[in-house]
Amino acid sequence: MRDVAIIGIGMTKFGELWEKSLRDIAVEAALKCMKDAGTKRIDSITIGCMSSGLFNGQEHLASMISDYLGNKHTPATRVESACASGGLAVRTAFMEVASGMSEYALAIGVEKMNDVSGDKATEALATAADGDYEAFHGINFPGLYALMAKAHMHKYGTTRDQLSQVAVKNHHNGSLNPHAQFPMEITKNTVTGSARVADPLYLFDCSPVTDGGAAVLLTTVEEARKLGKQPIVVISGIGVATDTIQLCQRKDILTLEAVKLAGERALKMAGKTIRDIDFAEVHDCFTIAEIMVMEALGIVEPGQGGPATESGLTALDGKFPINPSGGLKSKGHPVGATGVAQICEAVTQLRGEAGKRQINNAKTALTQNMGGSGGSCVIHILEVK
Repeated sequence: MRDVAIIGIGMTKFGELWEKSLRDIAVEAALKCMKDAGTKRIDSITIGCMSSGLFNGQEHLASMISDYLGNKHTPATRVESACASGGLAVRTAFMEVASGMSEYALAIGVEKMNDVSGDKATEALATAADGDYEAFHGINFPGLYALMAKAHMHKYGTTRDQLSQVAVKNHHNGSLNPHAQFPMEITKNTVTGSARVADPLYLFDCSPVTDGGAAVLLTTVEEARKLGKQPIVVISGIGVATDTIQLCQRKDILTLEAVKLAGERALKMAGKTIRDIDFAEVHDCFTIAEIMVMEALGIVEPGQGGPATESGLTALDGKFPINPSGGLKSKGHPVGATGVAQICEAVTQLRGEAGKRQINNAKTALTQNMGGSGGSCVIHILEVK
């Protein structure tokens, strides 16, 4: 298997992109990525998108996006794993290059979620849950994560202030990110003063409905050197795992088993432990999700995610920064694009190009992209070669 480098990254602004179509967003991200890479060569394209059929009435993205990108004869495919679709697209592009099938593989993540009403968007997102045994009975993702939050508070003593601090920290980071949908500072009172969505979660505990796209271009380390890329950022480990789609079928709803297993597999492939990682981009679709992911990855012990956040461990200047981009909470969550956007942030940090949100001496990164209530997970380990 060949070593794989990331030579180009590109993102659109995240937000309510009323003036742009799904194809416009995907192509904009891809063109920015190719400009960053300094090459127009693409041997294969993988598109991560959760639900363009329900959001936009458009399927067959492999044909449409490759055509509008000006690469209509290039091998292309679309992959889906709910909110982990973007991470899966990067993994697929990695396998293209690592296997020798492609020299240059483009991964695009895209979603345009605001073309439908709020109830239709909720309906589309609910397809990532169990349609027969969860969505049919009226449970949605705020409700599922609220159950996790209540259980976490009951078992470990996690507080309402600790949940709020996740949002406060991520909005601070997002205020420094020009791509963020909501780049503003907030307080704990902002969170608890917002509308209650599903007890104990408020509106500001939840990631927003977002339009956006992100893209990365992968090639071999040898090709990256020929292009004069410095520093060279490589993907040294990837882990993927699944769990039951139904929350109630799990032995313990406070254990994100897919995250734990995917993390172990990615770190083993990279020859590292979690202590070797300098920072992480994780899937904070809700504030409780970031706390539980920290615990599943072994950054902290079970039950310590809340206190660790409150103590500043995960802040930009903390011992283990999490979501320097602002995360899904502030940067936004165009579901098919999120996993690719996480890679873009990791590369930006490892290149030392993150400006005011730059993490000092960042050499290794972990990105964690999750589908549904933890039914699937894709984790990448990146490092400077």
